[in-house]
Amino acid sequence: MDTTGYIADYIALEKKTLDALNVDDIRNVLDLFMEAYKSEGTIYVFGNGGSASTASHMANDFNKGISEYVEKKFRLICLNDNIATLMAIANDIGYDEVFRFQLKNKLKPNDLVVGISGSGNSKNVLNAIEYAKERHVKTLGICGYDGGKLKQTADAIFHVAVPNMQIVEDVHMILNHLLMNVINRVLGITDKC
Repeated sequence: MDTTGYIADYIALEKKTLDALNVDDIRNVLDLFMEAYKSEGTIYVFGNGGSASTASHMANDFNKGISEYVEKKFRLICLNDNIATLMAIANDIGYDEVFRFQLKNKLKPNDLVVGISGSGNSKNVLNAIEYAKERHVKTLGICGYDGGKLKQTADAIFHVAVPNMQIVEDVHMILNHLLMNVINRVLGITDKC
């Protein structure tokens, strides 16, 4: 079976999707991360499935990858990383509350709440974003497809407008690495990373 055409199709869609990204949207995301960093705010990030992996990877890249080389550290917490807490909330309260519950009475004005949802319609992500907005904390939605409710709810959006979950998740990870790379350059630590 010759899969060359399928491979070429995937690569072509990836390139087309990257070419369609709005640089101003990316710069806005970067500005939100840097504002939280400069004001010593905590960045809370979370998602389900592949988006949970992206959130976890982001926490690693900021808390170790960047913070290893600077005196002032990023404060990034991935809400889907503590399995015991996640399962206790899901079991005792409900899966729709696994992220919002962890934010209750913790948010400060300089914090940033980042919800990742490929579809843009994950109820637990939306609940947390809505709670942060009620607390007047800045929110960022990272989504795909048509953006779903997250695109309409979050203060700022990084939207990968393609109906393909693998491409959406690829580009979300590229955003993470792009942020890390640019922030390294802004902070003058490119020679160490």
